[in-house]
Amino acid sequence: MSKVLSVKCPHCKKEFDYYSSEFRPFCCERCKMVDLGLWMSESYTVPIKKTPEELEFDEFEIPQEDLNFFREDDEEH
Repeated sequence: MSKVLSVKCPHCKKEFDYYSSEFRPFCCERCKMVDLGLWMSESYTVPIKKTPEELEFDEFEIPQEDLNFFREDDEEH
């Protein structure tokens, strides 16, 4: 006995068997590619609670000990 789960495609709303689709959660390759195109063109966004100005990017700051790693006047070379 195989599993059957009827769901609607997030793009075209066509009902299909989730387990038999190789493009899940989409019903076909076309719907999958349309969705990918919408992400790539930035038509979809992930909501955030802060404005870009309020975001902190501390994880991108370079530690003090690494600041001189690529120094041109390095005495060793």
